[in-house]
Amino acid sequence: MKLSDFDFDLPERLIATRPARPRTSARLLVANGGQIVDSVVRDLGQFLRPGDRLVLNDTAVIPARLSGVRRREGAQGQTEARIEVTLLEPGPEGTWSAMVKPLKKLAEGEVVHFGAELQATCEAKREGQAILRFNLEGEDFDAALDAAGAMPLPPYIAARRAADAQDREDYQTVWARHPGAVAAPTASLHFDDALLAGLRDMGVGFSHVTLHVGAGTFLPVKVEDVTTHKMHAEWGRVSEAAARQIAETKANGGRVIPVGTTALRLIESAARDTGEIAAWEGDTDIFIYPGFDFRVTDALMTNFHLPKSTLMMLVSALMGQDRVWQIYDHAVREEYRFFSYGDASLLIPD
Repeated sequence: MKLSDFDFDLPERLIATRPARPRTSARLLVANGGQIVDSVVRDLGQFLRPGDRLVLNDTAVIPARLSGVRRREGAQGQTEARIEVTLLEPGPEGTWSAMVKPLKKLAEGEVVHFGAELQATCEAKREGQAILRFNLEGEDFDAALDAAGAMPLPPYIAARRAADAQDREDYQTVWARHPGAVAAPTASLHFDDALLAGLRDMGVGFSHVTLHVGAGTFLPVKVEDVTTHKMHAEWGRVSEAAARQIAETKANGGRVIPVGTTALRLIESAARDTGEIAAWEGDTDIFIYPGFDFRVTDALMTNFHLPKSTLMMLVSALMGQDRVWQIYDHAVREEYRFFSYGDASLLIPD
């Protein structure tokens, strides 16, 4: 199975840099068996049934992108360097691993000042990343980060425009509950309270799980034999209540439909040991590619993904590679908007 098997040509004009407004006006491609239907997210209920269950990732994106200044005393006096930081993952005793640009201009022991009384000391440099220790903790850190940070937009958006105040709303789901992600579960961005209420009224159930999406979700696959690719690990939790709800839905003949690949990866991780969904908590590096045995997922709502990405491999595992190419050919031809702020698909395998 080669990386080139998951490549396709995507016109740059189809890469969305802003979401549809209102959220539910985004287009929805529904692939059900051999059919493809063009719809919109607000009409999602037309393709669901009473007794179905949507699994929602309730992680909250933190404003993990920081811009600061490093000051250094030298023979010629004080010099300054602009330092850009993207927080990746919290570590022990208040430290964070972070991507730093330019990393070569920050030495161990030096301090970066970000504003809002927030600053960080570089404690170590490992594998192209820095370990930072901040001067604030707990609620004080959260407040300062909220004041000084910006939303960590994906690279393909950040290369076209800077994050702004509107992204604080746009790049967060309406049910975000547990801060810790540095990337949004983007299929979930299409929902608003009115759509949720309408689906609930027609008998669709909801279960919340938590997977803190990491920046590793944007890392490219660098091996030609995709089966040798090593996934980044992300922390997740499926509660006893969520596991019970999902199990009951399957027992009653309803469909379990994760909203987004993050929710799918989490519930499939929670079913690896026994083949059935169970409460689960920990780090998952599950890698889903064609040949994967799905034990919980019956369908998937997701956005349109990058060529040669692990997410293309995941949807190919669910739908079959030939079917995915039919779906993506249709999406490009009909000019659906792609990636994090783009349109959505509902994928229902045979």
